[in-house]
Amino acid sequence: MAPRIGYVADLPLTERGREPKLKKQRVLLFARPVTGRPDQVQLATLDGQRAWSPEFDALVRGIVRETIAADAPPAITGVGNAFHVPGSLPGEGETQVFLQTANGAPVSLQILRRPGEQPRWSVSLGDIVDESAGPPKPNTLLWYRLACGLPRQLPAESVESGDPANAAVAREDYAMVLAALGPCR
Repeated sequence: MAPRIGYVADLPLTERGREPKLKKQRVLLFARPVTGRPDQVQLATLDGQRAWSPEFDALVRGIVRETIAADAPPAITGVGNAFHVPGSLPGEGETQVFLQTANGAPVSLQILRRPGEQPRWSVSLGDIVDESAGPPKPNTLLWYRLACGLPRQLPAESVESGDPANAAVAREDYAMVLAALGPCR
């Protein structure tokens, strides 16, 4: 890495309509090298320059550590099959949603319904369904993979059910998971 680098950033004007002062600002850059120009980088996205703070620095470092780990959660590319199985009591049941991943690794969502209780959901990485795992912690790589990789609604071709009522519950459970994850940011 060159001791000094250059890049172009499109930044909004200040509240007074002036260009922001950038000297001596501490920032985090999300950038890639420019071929043939070791002293230049290109921002990865429009907001690839972010103000530095200890909290943001710790968040980025944590996600980078998770990304390079051998057991990093895979990128979600779509939804495979989804189905709801009603339980023996009214209002009881389980929905399972099997996800497609970039590397083919198994990832699934489980949503459990019990009468008089809020539905509970969990995510499993691997072939064994771990209902005790729970949802991912916000601002982790797994949270990001799900919040940003899942389609906004359950695809019709993914719902395996001859019963429209069970298909409707599977769609409702999937929507609940998306709402719990929150927006991709």
